[in-house]
Amino acid sequence: MVQQHDPRYDDSEYQYAGFWVRLVAQLVDSLIFVLLTLPLMYYQWQQIANMPIEEIPVYSPMDIVINLVFAVAVIIFWVKKGATPGKMLFGLQIRDAKTGAFISVPRALLRYFIGYTVSALVLGLGFIWAGFDAKKQGWHDKIAGTVVVKRIR
Repeated sequence: MVQQHDPRYDDSEYQYAGFWVRLVAQLVDSLIFVLLTLPLMYYQWQQIANMPIEEIPVYSPMDIVINLVFAVAVIIFWVKKGATPGKMLFGLQIRDAKTGAFISVPRALLRYFIGYTVSALVLGLGFIWAGFDAKKQGWHDKIAGTVVVKRIR
């Protein structure tokens, strides 16, 4: 399915969002995530507190659930709102690089699961790349065909 250009998106009203504002927005999202999952993490810590170190699992079912819920929430925010709460706080939006529309579910899945993995592989260089790229795209943006923009008008 080919997406049409989003009529609400006027290129002249936006500029590419740079590395630092994106980093701070991500830190806000991380803080929100930690605060929301703290009760679950506390419960998990109580479960393993008295275990011998060799019996403590690397990943528990709770870890998997927490990370999966976070991934689903991020993808829903990207598709429905064009941004996570941290990005919304700074007026940033994730858009399709060609059409300017909010991204589709397949594009969001590609950006999150493949793009973020590739961006993180080499000491996070794929994320830092956004600070040097003309369109301020990290590797995950390039892989998914997305840009992060900020309204200037």
